[in-house]
Amino acid sequence: MTQTIAPRVRTLVLLLLAAACALLAGAGPASAHAAVTGSDPGQGAVVDKAPARISLTFSEQVALSDDSLRVLDPEGKRVDTAKPANVSGTTYAVPLHSGLPDGTYTVAYQVVSADSHPVAGAYTFSIGAPSKTSVSVSGQSTDDGLVGWLYGFGRYVSYAGFIVMAGGAAFVLACWRRGSGVRPVQRYVVSGWVALTAATLALLLLRGSFTGSGKVSAIFDLSLLGQVLQTKTGAALVSRLLLLAAAALFIAVLFGAYDKREDAQEKRDLTFGLAIGGVVVAAGLAASWAMSEHASVGLQAGIAMPVDVLHLLAVATWLGGLGALLVALYRAPAEAPVDAPAVRRFSQVAFGGVLALIATGTYQSWRQLGSWSAFTDTRYGQLLLAKIALVVVLVGVAWISRRWTGRLAETTPVAVSEEREKERVGARADGAESTRGVKAAAAAGDAPGKGSGQAPGESAGDDEADAGLDADEQSAPEPAGTERAAQLARQQAARDAARRKRVRDADPNRFGLRRSVLAEAGIAVVLLAVTTVLTQTEPGRTEQEAKAATSSSASASADPGASGALTLNMPFDTGGEDGKGIVTIDLDPARVGDNEMHVYVERPNGRAFDIPEVKVEFTLKAKDIGPLPVVPDHLATGHWSASGVQIPMAGDWQVDVTVRTSDIDEVTVSKNAQIG
Repeated sequence: MTQTIAPRVRTLVLLLLAAACALLAGAGPASAHAAVTGSDPGQGAVVDKAPARISLTFSEQVALSDDSLRVLDPEGKRVDTAKPANVSGTTYAVPLHSGLPDGTYTVAYQVVSADSHPVAGAYTFSIGAPSKTSVSVSGQSTDDGLVGWLYGFGRYVSYAGFIVMAGGAAFVLACWRRGSGVRPVQRYVVSGWVALTAATLALLLLRGSFTGSGKVSAIFDLSLLGQVLQTKTGAALVSRLLLLAAAALFIAVLFGAYDKREDAQEKRDLTFGLAIGGVVVAAGLAASWAMSEHASVGLQAGIAMPVDVLHLLAVATWLGGLGALLVALYRAPAEAPVDAPAVRRFSQVAFGGVLALIATGTYQSWRQLGSWSAFTDTRYGQLLLAKIALVVVLVGVAWISRRWTGRLAETTPVAVSEEREKERVGARADGAESTRGVKAAAAAGDAPGKGSGQAPGESAGDDEADAGLDADEQSAPEPAGTERAAQLARQQAARDAARRKRVRDADPNRFGLRRSVLAEAGIAVVLLAVTTVLTQTEPGRTEQEAKAATSSSASASADPGASGALTLNMPFDTGGEDGKGIVTIDLDPARVGDNEMHVYVERPNGRAFDIPEVKVEFTLKAKDIGPLPVVPDHLATGHWSASGVQIPMAGDWQVDVTVRTSDIDEVTVSKNAQIG
């Protein structure tokens, strides 16, 4: 069977790799796990005049609190005057006090992205000239501190609990139905439910502090809990708790009424009902992650969420079932060992889970990376490479387990016949010993005049009275003989169980299977840890977009210098398909009189692309001049030009660029620049 499957597996893997190449080659822009793509003033910029406001542009919509954007002067005092607000698209701003003195100012931000992850950071800009500042911009990561560590640990426990509970129940129903009555397997599944429930409650309490101040004292703040319940993540956690109540009922039936059901037809019907109900509950639990994290935002969210659900179910079926098999191999009682057909059925189920895992994982990788370079240039890509390596090793060990399973199936009939023969021989020997023991005990307790308990002055009339007892009482054994017989029976049962365990454990194929499954489980624990970190890491696609925007905007505030030219870089997002990019304005020599202007439009990855229309306007608000419109001519892909652009007066000009990416998708982005 293995030889038949192997060519099919190789073909499937080649097809998946080809699909991955096609997807990665044609990847377009997307966003998830918000990142700052622009700011005004920019990072490290030195402006001549104090700005009226500070604005930040993110790669996606974010949730704000009253303190999400803070601006601090060189002494660490706040100079922002109101709550931050959304000014356009994904740009958010906060107004500042007027007439701010020269010096270096710090902008600190802490927001929550649409995929539920908090994003924090800080940067500086200067008015007039840089100065010393008492504000530290380091240590801004929301993952720092005890609350961040507890939240990450809670996420790990929640994933592990779901995998153990769902995978263990699937193993019992699909592979080893006798396991519903095996106490270690029951404890394994119930422990998964307990872990997931406890972790969900903990995450609900930690969420407010994790996305806010990060203080331990805020964990039990009921006002923060009320705010969390109004968010997408809070709703997902509450939904998970409700589904866990249904999961508790499922587990109670699986290990209660189902195990006790003896009628074959009734048990088949109950198996079908439990299978349908279990799939619905497990899919709902998996959706509580998919609907609130990376899959819920960005490119093809409608496809990504069900794919993410299928991915989690495949992981649970494989790894959770693997844990249940390990428990059965090591902890199942000798009189009810896990048999070769059950192991073989799990091997088939796990194989299907691996195929689903590869297919869904390939899609997720394309969606979150977007390019081959992101594998090595981003932390997300590096973690993903580590995860892929672990999966490959895990599949290799699983193949070894599959070989042991085949050998176990071949040797099981011989082992069973040998065990039965040993039991028959041992039963005859122990039966004879037990009979001798019972007779000896009876003789010691019933011999007349020897320990019968008759007192020296008893008359013959007492014997006649004893003879008048009814027949049942006369036939009842003496208490001493009954106790001895029960003790011998218990000893015999213990010897039988020990003999069966020795015979079972002496099988080299079963021993090999146990060791390979144990190795699989160890790798699975590490794999789960890497996956948990991966879900909390900024996707490679977003990280590269942020790097491109940051490097482009770095030159936006640069002094024109000796070249005399002015370069302005402005990220835009029209909200439509293919609506993200960066528009660059080059004005040369950026002085009063005639100027030559070039406009470049690029994707976040730096590739030039065409849009239907781009317009530029210059406004000098201090002198009430403008707007002065300029409509550049299209020269090449992503390149427009206009000559003879008149700047009538030196000053702080506002440059407005209107970008239209479709018939209805349009946005105007602005930036101030000193011209002349």
